[in-house]
Amino acid sequence: MEPFKPLDAVAAPLPLVNVDTDQIIPARFLWRKRAEGWGHLLFHDLRFDDAGSPRPQFVLNRPEFAGARILLADRNFGCGSSRETAVWALYDYGIRCVLAPSFGDIFFNNCFQNGLLPLQLPAPTLEAMLSALQAAPGSRMGVDLEQQCVSGPDGEPHAFEIDPFRKQCLLAGNDEVAATLGLERKLEAFERAYEAEVSWL
Repeated sequence: MEPFKPLDAVAAPLPLVNVDTDQIIPARFLWRKRAEGWGHLLFHDLRFDDAGSPRPQFVLNRPEFAGARILLADRNFGCGSSRETAVWALYDYGIRCVLAPSFGDIFFNNCFQNGLLPLQLPAPTLEAMLSALQAAPGSRMGVDLEQQCVSGPDGEPHAFEIDPFRKQCLLAGNDEVAATLGLERKLEAFERAYEAEVSWL
């Protein structure tokens, strides 16, 4: 996955509560391989009608939100099943950060394993941002992971908290496995020293 870099991008509002992983990526597409791409299937049944035509009212089909890389959602975003493909679809579409008052636990953890930054902000803060985006479609927002700061549509900064290890993994473009493999020499040195101390085992 790519290292997470500062964002200055169009933000799209999705003020829906309890958006589950089947809405993010319907189960009938789960047979696809990762390398085949998932972005065109993101929110498929919300974005397209039964004939496959785009629904003009859906936020990601509106021209003013073209190229959005930041998604503002409502509470309990990503609830439902544990499918990692929900994150793949968002990431492949181009979304790099999702802001919400709360997330489904498994979805939240899957984000960090795939280079997507899930940010939990207070509900009143998110409500104000969503209102601003709806009032001024196409507005941009900023996300600086290094400084742990989000700039709202009005430019006002908002600090956020994040686990230090997960922050470093995102900045380096690593998941937990890659981060562990990066410690291979230290692990080997520890094992040699430990074996020398307990050679009787």
